[in-house]
Amino acid sequence: MKEKNTGLKSNLEKIDQHQISASEYDEVPELPEAFFTEGQLYQDGKPVERRTRGKQKSPTKEQLTIRLNKEVVTYFKSQGRGWQTRVNEVLQAYVDSHQ
Repeated sequence: MKEKNTGLKSNLEKIDQHQISASEYDEVPELPEAFFTEGQLYQDGKPVERRTRGKQKSPTKEQLTIRLNKEVVTYFKSQGRGWQTRVNEVLQAYVDSHQ
């Protein structure tokens, strides 16, 4: 099954077969640190939102493992990105209404 290539318009199999020689490495310039820290990543022609890793600036959430019914997870995931945030919002609304 071939996946639709929406990004590069080239023959990737031909490119993958190419063996890079030592002289070709000399042609590649060094990339400055700013290239990685300030660059913008694109997927399907749209900018990808940067996600930070590490500790929260002001810890407000706790990471844990929870088991949910498959139907619940399927429903929230079907709503798209941010499904875990929406689960949290529903649970928070429940807590708020029962205090």
